[in-house]
Order: sequence, then C-alpha cells, then structure tokens
Amino acid sequence: MRLTTRTNLAMRVLMFCATYPGRQHRSADIARACDVSVNHLMQVVPVLHRHGYVRATRGRSGGVELAALPEKVRVGEVFRHFEAALPFAECFSEDDNTCPLISACRLRPALEQALAAFYEALDDVTLEHLVAGDSGLEVLFSQQAGAPVVPECRVSP
Repeated sequence: MRLTTRTNLAMRVLMFCATYPGRQHRSADIARACDVSVNHLMQVVPVLHRHGYVRATRGRSGGVELAALPEKVRVGEVFRHFEAALPFAECFSEDDNTCPLISACRLRPALEQALAAFYEALDDVTLEHLVAGDSGLEVLFSQQAGAPVVPECRVSP
C-alpha cells in the first residue's frame, strides 16, 4: 500500500500547524517547511478547511491555522478524506472494474479486511500523538524553512 502525495502533504500541514498552535501561517512558510510547492499545498488546504481541520483565510493578513483540537483529529479519518475516493484496486471501482475474476475471487474480501484494519489502526492515532512533547518537529520544520532554531518556552496545561 502506498499513500497518495496529497494525503502525505495533508498530514505534514496538520503536523506543522499543530506544532505551532494558535498562529496563522503563510502558505509559503508552510510549503517551505514541508518541502513542497505552494501549488501542491493549495490542493490540500481547501480539503482540510472544508472538513474543519484548519482555518484558511485569504488575503494579505490571511493564512492557515489549526481549527480542530489535536486530540480530536484522528489520522484514519484524515486519510479517509483523501484516500477513500480512490479505489484500492481495480475491483474496488464500481465504474472501471474489468477484472474477469470478480465473481469467484477471494482476494478482494481479504483486501477489504486488511484495508479496514489499516484504517482502524490509524483511528487510534491522533494529531496530538504525532506532535505532543518534544517530538523534534519544531527543529525539523525550522531547519527546513531556513530559519534559525530558536527554542520557544511553552507551558504545558
């Protein structure tokens, strides 16, 4: 199994915004920190916005910020928003399935079971799990963006 670039990028954006909560970030800064083009970023931010994960504001004082609580964002749910529209295999497609084995195939049910287990495992992981504590993401994002690494004081609740 392989994730689409869009799903991978969506998780990078969410992890970036969760690493720096309570701030609006310019798309160019997120793109630089996540090592992607702004064009690619602009393909996933509207989807994240539509599903309530981020707030995206256009204009000179606009930006992207986390809209959902990190502990409420389930990775499996995010993956479904980006991956579910794409059939896992040809036989999963209602429209494009030309497999001649479909009526007797035992592989498809096994794949369906494996896919369900995959998403179920990811449902146990939240965005908070990915960024909580000293995950090292802040240093990596700031290095990628070319900014000096400046430790920030945070008070944990």
